[in-house]
Amino acid sequence: MSSSLKWGWLAAALVCAGSAMAAGKPVKAELGANIDTAVDVSASPTLQRWQAGGTVVLGVREAATPMSYVIGANEKFVGYHMDLCERVVQAIAPKAQIKYMVLTPQNTMPLINNGTADFNCASMTNNLTRQKQVAFGLTTYVSEVRMAVRADSGITSFKQLQGRNVGAITGTTAVQILRKYASDNELNFKTLMSKDQFESFLLLESGRVDAFVLDDNMLAGVIGQSKNPKGYKIVGEVIGAEPIAIQFSKNDPQIKKAVDGAILQMIRSGEIHKLYAKWFMQAIPPKNVNLNLPMGEMLKKQLAAPNDTPLEQFVLPQ
Repeated sequence: MSSSLKWGWLAAALVCAGSAMAAGKPVKAELGANIDTAVDVSASPTLQRWQAGGTVVLGVREAATPMSYVIGANEKFVGYHMDLCERVVQAIAPKAQIKYMVLTPQNTMPLINNGTADFNCASMTNNLTRQKQVAFGLTTYVSEVRMAVRADSGITSFKQLQGRNVGAITGTTAVQILRKYASDNELNFKTLMSKDQFESFLLLESGRVDAFVLDDNMLAGVIGQSKNPKGYKIVGEVIGAEPIAIQFSKNDPQIKKAVDGAILQMIRSGEIHKLYAKWFMQAIPPKNVNLNLPMGEMLKKQLAAPNDTPLEQFVLPQ
C-alpha cells in the first residue's frame, strides 16, 4: 500500500469530518476506524519487493467451488476468494506479478509459514491454533453449518432427521457440531461418513442418506457441480458457524496492515458485497449455475463491524 494512497484516505476522511462539524452535524465514526491500517512500507522488504514489480504467489484450490477453483483446459483459477485475493494484491502492489500455486489442506500452513506461497486464497477457518503459524486478514466469509437435501424431500429442519440416515465428512468440525446438536436435542439418526464432499453427495444422490451436513458454501459448490443442481437445496437451522479469511505470513506486521486496509476499503465501498452476489447469487462457470445462497446474517454482522475474531471467540447468535 503506497504512502500516497494511505494519506489520501486520511485526507478524505478529515475533509468529510470537517464538513460535518461545520454543518453542526454529529460526526459518525467511519466503519473499521479502530483497525490499524497505517502501513510503513520502509519497514517491509516484502512489500517493497512486491511494489517494485516482484512476484506474489497466491495459494489456490482446484475444486473448492465457489471460493477457489479451476475452470477450462488453461487452468484459470476463479472464485469469491480468488477475486478477493487478486483485488488485495492490486490495491497494495499494483505492479506486482501474480503466480498461482495449488495448495492442499495438508500443506497450506507449512507453505504459507515458510514463504513458498504468499497468500492462501481458499477457505480456511481462523482459529487460535492456526494463528500461531500464520496471520489472517479481516473475516470475509462466515461458513454456516446446514444441510443439503433433495428438493422434494420435505425436510426443512434438523429436527426432522429423527430416525433417518445422514451424510457427513470424516474429520470435519461439522461432524462434531452435528453430534452435539443431536445430543442437545435428543435426536437419533444414523451417520454415514465419507472422505470428501463429493462422496457424501453421492450418498445423497443415490438415496442412501436423506441429508448431507456441511458448511453452506461447500454444500452450494457441490450442488452446483452436480448433474441436477435444481434437484437439491440447502435447508435447516444454522447449527454452527466459523469465520473464514485469507492467510499470509505473520512475520511481517506491515503486510497484515496493508491487507486489512485493502479489505476494509472493499467493505466500505460495497465492492465485497458485489463480489458475494457475483459468486453466490448469479450464474457461475463452468455450468452457469446460480448457487442461490443469500448472504447469511453472521456474515452481514461481520461486514457491518469488520474484525478478525478467531473461532474460539466467535459467538453464534441465539
